[in-house]
Amino acid sequence: MTIALCPGSFDPPTNGHLDVVERASRHFERVIVAVVRNPKKQGLFEEEERVAMMKEVLSHLDNVEMIVHEGLLVDLAKESGAGVIVKGLRALSDVEYELQMAQMNASLLSQVDTVFVATDPKWSFVSSSLVKEVARLGGDVSKLVPPVVSTALARKFGTTN
Repeated sequence: MTIALCPGSFDPPTNGHLDVVERASRHFERVIVAVVRNPKKQGLFEEEERVAMMKEVLSHLDNVEMIVHEGLLVDLAKESGAGVIVKGLRALSDVEYELQMAQMNASLLSQVDTVFVATDPKWSFVSSSLVKEVARLGGDVSKLVPPVVSTALARKFGTTN
C-alpha cells in the first residue's frame, strides 16, 4: 500500500489545495493531509478549524484523512509508513523552496520521495495569503475557496460572503 503525505498550512484551504489532494487521492491508496502546526506563526484559523474545513470539503474521498502535525515531516512519514510526500507547485517561484525542502527531507529519510504536482493553471495565482488579504479587505473570494471556507473567512473578518 502506497501512503502519501500532503503537508501544508492550509490557512485557509483553497481550491488549489483541494485540486492537489484530489489528484493525489487518484494515484495513492491512502493520502494523509497534514495540517502543519508552526509555532513561529500565528495563523488566521486554528489548526483544528483547518482540519474541520478540509474534512468537510474532502469528505467525498474515502482514502483521505486529515491530521495536525508539528515537527519534522520525515518523522510523520516514518510513523505513518508514508513513502511519498506530495507537494503542489503553482509557479516557478515555488520550485526553489520546494526542491530545497525535498532534498532536506531526502537527506533525513532516504526512503521517502517527494512528488510534485503542477497545480491546475486556473488556480496558479491563488495562495492562502492572497485569499486572506482579499477577504480581509472585503473582496469576493468565493470562486477561490470552497463555500465553507468563504463563510468562515466572512465570519473572521466580519464581512458578507
